[in-house]
Amino acid sequence: MSSGFAVPVSHVTSRDNPLIKELRKLSQDSTAYRKQGRVWLEGDHLCRAALLRGLKPAVAVFSESFWPLAPAEWAQAAIKNIVISDALLPEISGLESPARMGFVLELPAATALRPDAASVILDRVQDAGNVGSILRSAAAFGFGQIIALKGTAALWSPKVLRAGMGAHFALQLVEGVAPEALAGLRVPIVVTSSHHGSFLHQQQLPMPCAWAMGHEGQGVSDELMARAALKVRIDQPGGEESLNVAAAAAICLYASSLGI
Repeated sequence: MSSGFAVPVSHVTSRDNPLIKELRKLSQDSTAYRKQGRVWLEGDHLCRAALLRGLKPAVAVFSESFWPLAPAEWAQAAIKNIVISDALLPEISGLESPARMGFVLELPAATALRPDAASVILDRVQDAGNVGSILRSAAAFGFGQIIALKGTAALWSPKVLRAGMGAHFALQLVEGVAPEALAGLRVPIVVTSSHHGSFLHQQQLPMPCAWAMGHEGQGVSDELMARAALKVRIDQPGGEESLNVAAAAAICLYASSLGI
């Protein structure tokens, strides 16, 4: 049972409550986290991933019906607990079926680009699902830094968070980077292309490196292509013209992790 814990508990029943208004913006506005300095993690999977990385939520939010059933680790995780009426769940949810709980985290402080880190450069990748999927692949295959160039989907937006499935908490995320800042990288930039370079499986891939993944329709920009130390293509014996950028990223990052 959740009652009786030392963490302060407040009950909220009004949709006009300031916290409800804040969560509504965080769940519905992809860039609200930049103004508020907080992110909303909806659902037990993201919350559990944050706790596993040692993060402490500022606020834990539970539905009234779930609060008596909440595991002790969740009820004691945050600085403060908020219990809201079940009728308010749709107000703070970006899901068709709202989750019964969530955490509010302080937005991690902005960090400088690490020149020597194995990285993934996102060049105007705009689909939130693709961005989140690429973050998952990066975390899985040992690429600890994401460099999001201007024009890329907001990394801490609700849709990217859900697609990332907790990968955010294993990565250093650098947003809003201008292409010229990439001159500070000391690892080679590797670019995927449909028309340039040798096939991936024929290349000796450098590691660490920075893989550049481009816009879903336009690909990597000419400016970034000019910075590349290596250009590769992915062989597609089935005859398709191109791969989804998230699928291409998974293949390339996996190949790098094997030292191909």
